[in-house]
Amino acid sequence: MNPTTLDLFADSEPEQQPRREQIGERSYVLRGFALPWLERLLPALEAVLAAAPFRHMVTPGGFTMSAAMSSCGTWGWTTDRSGYRYSRHDPQTLAPWPDMPSVFFELAQAAALEAGFAAFVPDSCLINRYIPGAKMSLHQDKDEASYAAPIVSVSLGLPAVFLFGGFERSHKSQRVPVFHGDIVVWGGVDRLRYHGVLPIKEGRHPQMGEQRINFTFRTAQ
Repeated sequence: MNPTTLDLFADSEPEQQPRREQIGERSYVLRGFALPWLERLLPALEAVLAAAPFRHMVTPGGFTMSAAMSSCGTWGWTTDRSGYRYSRHDPQTLAPWPDMPSVFFELAQAAALEAGFAAFVPDSCLINRYIPGAKMSLHQDKDEASYAAPIVSVSLGLPAVFLFGGFERSHKSQRVPVFHGDIVVWGGVDRLRYHGVLPIKEGRHPQMGEQRINFTFRTAQ
């Protein structure tokens, strides 16, 4: 199966009652929160990726990132040898990033509210695709103009181990398993915690195939 293709007609996992797990003072995992949204979420994702396909970006240090990326919303996050930044335009096409689908925006707001962050207005959604072996090193989300808004991170497909660390890269990280439909939200005093993803293990999700898709919603400006 081509990992960029979603099987919208495969049997999905049984819906589970969403529950909230606290992993920091202002940080939560919302178990299964995205599952009721999938019927609207997946076709919207397909449309975004048709306009802005996944690509592997290069870090300022010259390393090609193992997770493939795309974006939607007013601002897309990009990286190349000149640095990390937000841009209004897709550097591959020079066209504006696709609009953020209404279901994306609504899900991000609902998850933020469930975690205690009212009036979240994301203007950027970074979309990552992890195939087995792909990972994300520990990092902080600090390219935004303000840190007042939370980060909302949606997991779909293969399970992953989310690393949730402290305020220095050297601080010990929690290892938080995340599954299809889970959402992690952190903000407030926890907003600048380091976080990352361990290498994805081999597997095949019945609905999403041999991949993990992650949406990260932010307020960039």
